[in-house]
Amino acid sequence: MTVSSPSPVSNQAPTQFRQISVVIIAQNEQECLANAIHSCQPFADEIVVVDGGSQDETPHIAQELGCQVYYNPWPGYANQRNFGADQALNDWIFFVDADEVVDPKLASNLLSWKRSPILEANAFSAMRIGDFWDKWLDSRPEYHTRLYNKQVFRIKDVLVHEGPDLRDAPVVKLPGVIWHYGFRDISDLVIRFNRYTDLDAKQAYRNGQRFRLLRLLLKPPAKFVQQYFWYGLFRQGLAGFSLAVLWSYYIFLKEIKLYEITWKASKSSTPAIRNPIN
Repeated sequence: MTVSSPSPVSNQAPTQFRQISVVIIAQNEQECLANAIHSCQPFADEIVVVDGGSQDETPHIAQELGCQVYYNPWPGYANQRNFGADQALNDWIFFVDADEVVDPKLASNLLSWKRSPILEANAFSAMRIGDFWDKWLDSRPEYHTRLYNKQVFRIKDVLVHEGPDLRDAPVVKLPGVIWHYGFRDISDLVIRFNRYTDLDAKQAYRNGQRFRLLRLLLKPPAKFVQQYFWYGLFRQGLAGFSLAVLWSYYIFLKEIKLYEITWKASKSSTPAIRNPIN
């Protein structure tokens, strides 16, 4: 599919209400998928669920709730989101994860946005707030671009932290919150951190970044200071302290894995030396 360059956004009234296709990528998410779907139903004209190969009831739950369900063997985050957008009937794509819930305020504003005669941009972001040990980390909300026109943008081809390839296009913030129920337990978080840092380090190497000892020494403690003090996690007690330490650990893993990738690459490019014969 050819993607056109961003064009000036029209402020003329549309001939009809805009329609939104919600896209959810999922795999073994039977415990939380229904909540994500229900939260999107007030504003969605269709909900597309792309299943990467679940071994549980994920596809069945999506079908029972009226979603369009597609199976696509896992090709990576960005490719899976683009696959879902390609199956969608509408140009406007709103994507959420299976462990996220759109709050009523955001759902209402999306419904109003569909009816608005003014189109301010081709991409819109929403605040996302995550949880940790039953605490909402509202001291450090993040804005993520979640609503976009697929005729203008595609999800950027990266291994992790994917989103629409906006270039310098304007992004307008939507009122409301996406609640991220991403925390299960520490073991699950460490497993996911291990998976994400694999991708993060590979993406950094792909982008031309190489290991630097100074970065390994400085970035993990700097991440702790940023999270604990600047983002106010110190207000969250032990949960905030633990999460700041874990984010520091995430950065350490990414940097040391980047070293390992760099080391393996240099080793493969160096002729092998035979062991001396004793």
